[in-house]
Amino acid sequence: MIWVILGVVVIIFVYLIALYNRLITFRNRIENAWSQVDVQLRRRYDLIPNLVETVKGYAAHEKEVFENVARARQVAIQAQGPLEKGQAEGALTQALRQLFAVAEAYPNLRASENFQNLQGQLTETEDKIAYARQFYNDTVYQHNTAIERFPANLFARTFGFTRREYFEAEEGREAIKVDFGR
Repeated sequence: MIWVILGVVVIIFVYLIALYNRLITFRNRIENAWSQVDVQLRRRYDLIPNLVETVKGYAAHEKEVFENVARARQVAIQAQGPLEKGQAEGALTQALRQLFAVAEAYPNLRASENFQNLQGQLTETEDKIAYARQFYNDTVYQHNTAIERFPANLFARTFGFTRREYFEAEEGREAIKVDFGR
């Protein structure tokens, strides 16, 4: 009888070790995935001033648009956590749409190699952000599912594991679409 009890205790102990290690793996994946999202967002933030300066050279009288982009960029840089970042990114995307709308009115700007290069880099970065966001959210899904399943849910809080937030875009957000082919 003692061997049975000892065996059950050992099995429970091994299970708890495996559970803890699994949750640590998810937590580290989430942190890594968030870092990847952050890298792409920072790349986006670095491209925006160059894009604004390029457009400014052609459309200097559109001061309000440039100020909106700069303000939205600053808010996005300062945002913390997936929820706040998602909201700030939505506002930045709206400001960039205004900037691209201004750019459409200037054929010489649209033909500028520098503008086309910046616009291409921004589009590439948007694609990388979308992929990084998807990877982050998939990892958060796995983590949240793992800590909510029985019997892990009985121990996850004890180990300090809680639900993580998804990085969601603001509702109604559409992809940036720019048509330079008039």
